[in-house]
Amino acid sequence: MRLILSFFFITSLFVQAQNNYPQDYFSAPLEIPLILSGTFAELRSNHFHAGLDIKTQRRTGLKVKASASGYVSRIKISHFGYGKALYIAHPNGYTTVYAHLQKFSPEIESYIKKEQYRKESYEIELFQKAEDLKIQKDSLIAYSGNTGGSGGPHLHFEIRDNAQRPMNPMLFGIDIKDNTNPIIKSLFVYPLKNESFINKNNEKQKLRLTPNAQGDYYAEDIEAIGTIGFGIETIDRQDLAANSNGVYNIQTFLNGSRNFELDFKRFSFTETKHINELIDYEYYIKNKARIQKLFKKNNPLSIIKSVEKDGHITIADSTNSVYKVRVADYKNNESWVTVQIKGSNASKTTPKPTKKTPFYINENQDINLSEGRISVDFYKNTFYEGFYVDFEVKNDTLKLHEDTKAAKKNFSISFDISHYNNQDKNKLYIVRLVGSKNYPTYTYTKRKGDVLIANTKKLGTFALATDTISPTIKPVNFKKGQWLSNYRFLKVKIDDTGSGISKYRATVNGKWILMEYDYKTKTLTHDFNDNVILDTKNNLKIIVTDNVGNNSTFETFFYRK
Repeated sequence: MRLILSFFFITSLFVQAQNNYPQDYFSAPLEIPLILSGTFAELRSNHFHAGLDIKTQRRTGLKVKASASGYVSRIKISHFGYGKALYIAHPNGYTTVYAHLQKFSPEIESYIKKEQYRKESYEIELFQKAEDLKIQKDSLIAYSGNTGGSGGPHLHFEIRDNAQRPMNPMLFGIDIKDNTNPIIKSLFVYPLKNESFINKNNEKQKLRLTPNAQGDYYAEDIEAIGTIGFGIETIDRQDLAANSNGVYNIQTFLNGSRNFELDFKRFSFTETKHINELIDYEYYIKNKARIQKLFKKNNPLSIIKSVEKDGHITIADSTNSVYKVRVADYKNNESWVTVQIKGSNASKTTPKPTKKTPFYINENQDINLSEGRISVDFYKNTFYEGFYVDFEVKNDTLKLHEDTKAAKKNFSISFDISHYNNQDKNKLYIVRLVGSKNYPTYTYTKRKGDVLIANTKKLGTFALATDTISPTIKPVNFKKGQWLSNYRFLKVKIDDTGSGISKYRATVNGKWILMEYDYKTKTLTHDFNDNVILDTKNNLKIIVTDNVGNNSTFETFFYRK
C-alpha cells in the first residue's frame, strides 16, 4: 500500500515549488511540437545535462526563436561542446541559451563573421553589451543544427538564473506531453561500514524487483545489520519519444519518514563534476549503467537534500523496517519501490579482506609516487576517499590502478624522456590505453625540458607514444584548376592517425579565409557567401598541424567569376 498521506504532502510541495517561477514569460524556442531527446539534469559522462534537448525532426535548419526579449550577451563557437551557441540576457535576470546551432540569424551571422575574420579564428567567444544586439521575443535568432558535441540534429535549450546556474526550463511553463511513469531498472543495497552486512555479505548486492499491477515495484526482502544504503537505476520517458531520459525527483522513506532526496531543479557548473560521486562510478565503468546513490558520502552536490543522516540507514538486531523509494518526473508521474528489511545479528559473517598494496592514497594529503623515469603527483582532495592504489612501472608504461575511483580534480603524470635522442623527443606524447585491446588515446601533453606532463582525472594505464606521421589533407568537392563559380561551399577533409589534429589555417591568395571544422566528419568547409574570395584565379593553401607539431601543407588553385 502506498503512503497516501506522504503522496499528497509531496504533491502539494511540488506544485508550490513549481509555481514560484514565471509561467508566461518564456515561450518555446521552436515552432514545432516539443519532443525531447534529453531532459534537464540527466546523467551524462562527467556532468549533468544543463538543459532540454529538443528534437528537430532529424533535420537541421529549423528556425530558432528568442524565448523572451532581451539582448545577446554572449556568442561562443567551438569545435566541441556546444558548437555554435547563443546566450540572451533578459530583463528579469534570467539568461536563455541556444546551442548546437547550424548558423545565426543574418544580423548576428554578419556580426560574428566580422569578428572571426578580424581575429582569424573559427573558434571564438564574444561578450556583448546591452545596446549591441537587442532581441525581441519570438524573433528569429538562429537555425537549429548539429554542431559541436551533438550526437544528432537537435536544439539544446537552457534557462539560467542570475548566477548563471542552469534550471529546469519546465519550471517556467515550457510544456512537454508526459503521462508516462518513470521506469525503475534496478535497485542495489550497500553495506556502508566494515561491520555492516546484508544477507551475510559485506558487499553491495543487486535486489530482484517484481512489478505489481499498478506499475510499482517490490524488491526481494533482505536481512541486514549495521549501516546500509541504497542505490537506484531509473529512467523517464515522455509520451512521444522512446529516449531514456533523466527523472525529476527521487525521495526515500524509512518507516514512513522521509530519509533522503535528490531534487533536479537547479545546479551550478562548478559542482557538476561531482556526478561521478553521486553514481556508483566503478559500476558505471564496468557495466555502463548509472546507479544513483541514495545516500551521501563526502559529496557537496546541491541537488542532494539530506533529510536524515545523509540517507544512511542503521539496522538493529530484531527489528523490522520498510524502505520505500519514490521516483517522479516533472509532470508528477511516479513509480515506487518497496523493500522489507529484517534486522538480524545472524546476518553477520567474516567481511571480505581489503586488497592492500604498498601505496595508499590519503585524500587529505599531497602524495608523490615515482619509479624509474615515471612519477605521479596526487594533490590534496583529489579523491573523495582514501584507497590502496596499484602502481607499477615497466619501461615507458605506467599501470595506475583501474579507472574505478572518481576524482574531483586533475592529478599529474610525468615521464622523463632525457634518454631519447633530440629528434625523437619532439615526437613523443602521452597516451592512455583504453579497453581490452589497449587502444591508445591522446592525453593532452605538455613538455618542460626533458619531461612530458599530462594532467588527467582518469586512472588506468598510460604510456609514451611516438607520432612521426603528418596529417592528411584531401579536397572533397573540387579538383585542381576547376571553375567553382556555381559552388556555395568549398570542402576539404583533414585527418591524423596519431596524436590528432591540433590546428589548421587556410588562405586564398595569401589572405586568411574562414573554414568551419566538423570533427565528426573531419571536414573543413568554406562558405563562398562570405564574399572574401573576389579574384578569378585563386591560390588555396591549407596548413594542418597535429598535437606533436607534425604539419602538412596542401596547395592548389581554382577559378571563380
